[in-house]
Amino acid sequence: MPVSWQIDRLRLLMVLLAFAGIAGMGLEAYSQQADQPRRQQAPKPPAKRPPAGAKAPAQAPTVKAEPPGPSQIGIPTQAKHAFMVDPLTSTVLLYKDADTPMHPSSMAKMMTVYMVFEELAAGHIKLDTRFRVSEKARSMGGSRMFLELGSEATVEDLVKGMIVLSGNDACVVIAEALAGNEEAFADRMTKRAKALGLTKTVFKNASGWPAEGQYTTARDLAVLAWRTIEDFPKYYRYYSETNWTYHNIRQDNRNRLLRTTPGVDGLKTGHTEEGGYGQTTSAVRDSRRLILVVNGLNSMADRAQETSRLMEWGYREFSNTTIFRAGDVVAEAPVWLGEQDKVPLIISRTVQMTSPAGQTVQPRVVARFEGPLSAPILKGARLGSVAVTLPDNRVIEYPLEAGAAVERQGVISRVESLLRHYLFGWLS
Repeated sequence: MPVSWQIDRLRLLMVLLAFAGIAGMGLEAYSQQADQPRRQQAPKPPAKRPPAGAKAPAQAPTVKAEPPGPSQIGIPTQAKHAFMVDPLTSTVLLYKDADTPMHPSSMAKMMTVYMVFEELAAGHIKLDTRFRVSEKARSMGGSRMFLELGSEATVEDLVKGMIVLSGNDACVVIAEALAGNEEAFADRMTKRAKALGLTKTVFKNASGWPAEGQYTTARDLAVLAWRTIEDFPKYYRYYSETNWTYHNIRQDNRNRLLRTTPGVDGLKTGHTEEGGYGQTTSAVRDSRRLILVVNGLNSMADRAQETSRLMEWGYREFSNTTIFRAGDVVAEAPVWLGEQDKVPLIISRTVQMTSPAGQTVQPRVVARFEGPLSAPILKGARLGSVAVTLPDNRVIEYPLEAGAAVERQGVISRVESLLRHYLFGWLS
């Protein structure tokens, strides 16, 4: 375990003899953290997009199912775009053209919902806040919650309308209430998306309705899904509702996997004539979460079957191994002029590794800190990091904290420690 430290013996001995500088003696502790930015390609617009304002067809044309095509990572899939990730370990299990621009369709509503959740969390609006329905909202085509012109709907009803019913009218009401008009809201969506890490996404409206210049990627949608789950656990529950009734009209959630596939708890389906059928899905089994995005399938049935097949494959073929549990002692660091001569370095979060099921893989673990560490040390202080090298050669670093407080020695004890170090240390 690399521990680098150096003491200027002569200088410290002079200070010791002068005594006046004893109280100020000590070495500085430094922490080291890797910065590993992920390189991104510049976003490219789709080669062909539907004209602005074009209405989605009531039914997709019948298309003969294509055989599964090869993926760059993972198994073949009929989807044109696919991305599966274990977000806790950052392990990509399935990748098929996941950074190629595609139509977001109604999966764009996840961004609109995210921004509503932010407003709720900030206290700017409440679930019972009411917004008025405009003519533009009422006249929206496609999937709707059937809002009436001039009526008012609560934020909670609009959230359910967007998530469960995929209501385009609900999206317009939200956009106009939060930004004045849908175009301004779409600009806010794009800016917020980039801040969240969706680097290849541009929104032109709040619903995902076909529009020139609107695109995203499968990877970006997976990032958005994970941020929604992590940032808003209080509100994420709306994504698991299987049906909802508004104004005596009952509609089922188009996410069939909520009813058929164990562990699925969200998120959103989508469809455009040109982009095909897509879905962003998340599931949890035995505390292990997977996020899957597919797009470009030929029908609702294909979408449900392929999404379920891929999700089952992800859980069947891979498993997670716990490397550290939150609070585990990773290493002990020497302490200079402290009441204790060592301090435990602990990790504050559970660290897991994803690997093929049935395989035992040992990662390489290296603790990094500069010591000895100078007392006093506060419990919980950041003192170093641990680098975990995974089987695919990715290196992920996690912070190490002081597992206990270490008080500084008194003046007499420091003198004794310095004498022992410089008299007996030279003889060793």
